[in-house]
Amino acid sequence: MEYSSERHLVIKNVSLKINNMIKFSVFVSLFLAVVNIAIAKTITGKVTESGGIPLPGVTILEKGTSNGVFSDFDGVYTIKVDKGATLVYTYKGFVTDKRIVGTSNIIDVVLKEDISKLEEVQVIGYHKIKRKEITRAVTKLSRPKMMMDSEAMNYSQKLQGRVAGVHINHMPVAPVPNTESYATVKENGFKNPLQRPLSTFSIDVDAASYSNVRRFIMNGERPPKDAIRVEEMINYFTYNYPQPKGKVPFSINYEVSDCPWNTKNKLVHIGLQGKSLETKEAPPSNLVFLIDVSGSMSASNKLPLLKKAFGLLVNQLRAKDKVAIVVYAGSSGVVLPPTSGANKEKILNALNRLQSGGSTAGAAGLRLAYQTAAAHFIKGGNNRIIIATDGDFNVGQSSDADLEKLIVAHRDKGIYVTVTGFGMGNYKDSKMEIIADKGNGNYAYIDNLLEAKKVFINEFSSTLFTIAKDVKIQIEFNPTHVKKYRLIGYENRLLNDEDFANDKKDAGELGAGHSVTALYEVVTVADDDILDSGLKYQIPNVISNESLTKELATVKFRYKRPNETKSKLLVQPIINAGVPFEATSANFQFSSAVAGFGMLLKNSEYKGDLTYNQVIKMAKKGKEKDEFGYRSEFIRLAALAAQLPTVGVEETPVIECGTRY
Repeated sequence: MEYSSERHLVIKNVSLKINNMIKFSVFVSLFLAVVNIAIAKTITGKVTESGGIPLPGVTILEKGTSNGVFSDFDGVYTIKVDKGATLVYTYKGFVTDKRIVGTSNIIDVVLKEDISKLEEVQVIGYHKIKRKEITRAVTKLSRPKMMMDSEAMNYSQKLQGRVAGVHINHMPVAPVPNTESYATVKENGFKNPLQRPLSTFSIDVDAASYSNVRRFIMNGERPPKDAIRVEEMINYFTYNYPQPKGKVPFSINYEVSDCPWNTKNKLVHIGLQGKSLETKEAPPSNLVFLIDVSGSMSASNKLPLLKKAFGLLVNQLRAKDKVAIVVYAGSSGVVLPPTSGANKEKILNALNRLQSGGSTAGAAGLRLAYQTAAAHFIKGGNNRIIIATDGDFNVGQSSDADLEKLIVAHRDKGIYVTVTGFGMGNYKDSKMEIIADKGNGNYAYIDNLLEAKKVFINEFSSTLFTIAKDVKIQIEFNPTHVKKYRLIGYENRLLNDEDFANDKKDAGELGAGHSVTALYEVVTVADDDILDSGLKYQIPNVISNESLTKELATVKFRYKRPNETKSKLLVQPIINAGVPFEATSANFQFSSAVAGFGMLLKNSEYKGDLTYNQVIKMAKKGKEKDEFGYRSEFIRLAALAAQLPTVGVEETPVIECGTRY
């Protein structure tokens, strides 16, 4: 019995020791897990060049992983990595830098310019497409052509050669001229209401001009005058207008105050606010991504950026949405048949496989995209082609007139077009602007991933879902109070007065939640002015109706619902009363700042005594909540623009384009 008791005691003690060891082992495992979790760090920092200037768009990648971020407008970044990881900092034109994550949570990096070599560009064709992946909308497709070495060299020469005498593959390369093109813009002048009582134009919700102008300024260049479309710069920003009430899809708002660049005049601010739409309430989408994979798209700010940008859009899609991908280079093809938004991995894989190569058969690709969209048309849905390109349609049906006919024919069938532009050097702004306008869509220029986030996430509904089409504005000025008036911007959107009531005349579209702002500078009639046109038979009648004498102007709006062909009319009088500029709303202050900024960049003859300091002061007062930081970015951009040289404004070639409506 004693032996058994002793044996039992020994076994019990051993068992306790084992249990304690197990508990200790578990404790150690948990401790190590906690330690490992603690090792994960959030690193923040700022990337600048040697002069201290922030570098936006720098790629910060954890070596050996796909974990990466971009620096923002101020060169600031935030990334989560483990202690001991290596961060790689890459930016075109600068020497790549590497940093090992240590104990500090802050890593600031100064990149040095790489002037010792010019990176080689290797251009190859996109992947072959299996016949079973082609949709039934297409009966015959040319096989994607792989480029020969000689062809690749030609494209390399086009894309490179910024420095004379540099050799690529031991061949001399001549400098490639800047072939960017912009439609000529002749700035609006003052009109006499006795001779021109009506001002008529189409709304514009495009925002490409602002981000394109930003690209020039961030590169230390003054943008060409014709790249500066003031209305697009103003409408890049959202404004705090009230939501519409009832069945009308937008609210109408106005303010009158002193003109900040000419205090003798008045500034009339008119704002439309589109009805917001929850994404879950939006109709199903039939989207076709039409992606340019030609040789000119190989640069890092083109196809590589494009893939990341469209990846953001894909992540917003719902199961009831479907996406097809059509590409074009030397030939065109469907690389992804219509696929549900629930299958995001398949869509993203198709995007990531795209590679650049070949010439630019843009029109052929557009025809194929229309065929694909038509074959899977959703009645009552959002049927839309989203083009991504640098705009260099240089092969095939490339004239503006032919492209317009193709686009208008399908627009009338309910298939709209949104255009996203990428890159620089051979950028064809003029052509992309026409495509978006004629296609009942909008046009954005994406110069970095933050802009892609703005277009495809923050403004997802307004980018993709139209709530009103053919929106026109007509203002009649009262000559009792108005001696002269001038519409600021919208030069490419002007309409004939008779076009206002013509429902066959195309005009701009308003997206869900979009706001549209227009500004008029007005020379008022002083007490000692003789209101006379100078013409014998044009002396105005005295207005006897007392209520009409209080009106500065009358604003009329026409719009159609997306599925209707007959327009509706709205009328809003503007009372001849205002407040001092300092007492105006943030909307008034900020839109005035952006308009003034555009006029300063253009060196407008109407800029008066305005300075960049005044622009910044107005913008700061109108900054308000600024949820996404776009207004803060504008203030920094204006400060940077003030330091630019005043020469070289006209260095970028321009082309003439006709009236687009």
